[in-house]
Amino acid sequence: MAGVTPPVRVLVVDDDALVRAGLTMMLDGAQGIAVVGEAADGEQVPAAADAHAPDVVLMDLRMPRVDGITATRRLRARPRPPEIIVLTTFDTDENILHALRAGASGFLLKDTPPARIAEAVRQVAAGEPILSPRITRRLMDRVAVQAGAYARARATLAALSPREHDVVVAIGRGGTNAEIATALDMTLATVKTHVSHILTKLDLDNRTQIALLAHDAGLA
Repeated sequence: MAGVTPPVRVLVVDDDALVRAGLTMMLDGAQGIAVVGEAADGEQVPAAADAHAPDVVLMDLRMPRVDGITATRRLRARPRPPEIIVLTTFDTDENILHALRAGASGFLLKDTPPARIAEAVRQVAAGEPILSPRITRRLMDRVAVQAGAYARARATLAALSPREHDVVVAIGRGGTNAEIATALDMTLATVKTHVSHILTKLDLDNRTQIALLAHDAGLA
């Protein structure tokens, strides 16, 4: 019928049959959404996507054979891929960032209210990425922590001479004393002296701490 918007086609992917059934029942009753298929593992996702042509995939994270991040990456590499919302109980920073880097358009926790999940499906289908408020706050906190570490590291390194700074960069990139000597046209004894001075000036205990400082300062 002219003027009628087709429903958002959803594929539900979760290794727990009860979770799949619950999501299917909940979403099938939501306005403008139709669950067109299910998959019990990331391994089944490509075939299910081919069979059902979903607009949005609700993707579990932890599955026995192919995990949700791998399945997301594979789907997003295909021509005209569906949008993907990761729906999980695991909200570690690593999981969030890996999912977003793999191409997920959203990240929601399984305790998200049903109406919010349905709204997220509609938003993502319309091209609007979605994160649960708790996830948004965690990412903001992470950025703030990283920004603070960067500023502190840069301020700390300001106490070094330009040559000592070069040595810090080289250590941060994994160079041995011999490699640093060659790269910076120094003698091995000079490199060792610089390392000793750096440790003293910055009140550090070992080269690993120098490398971490270089990383925090964005130099490695």
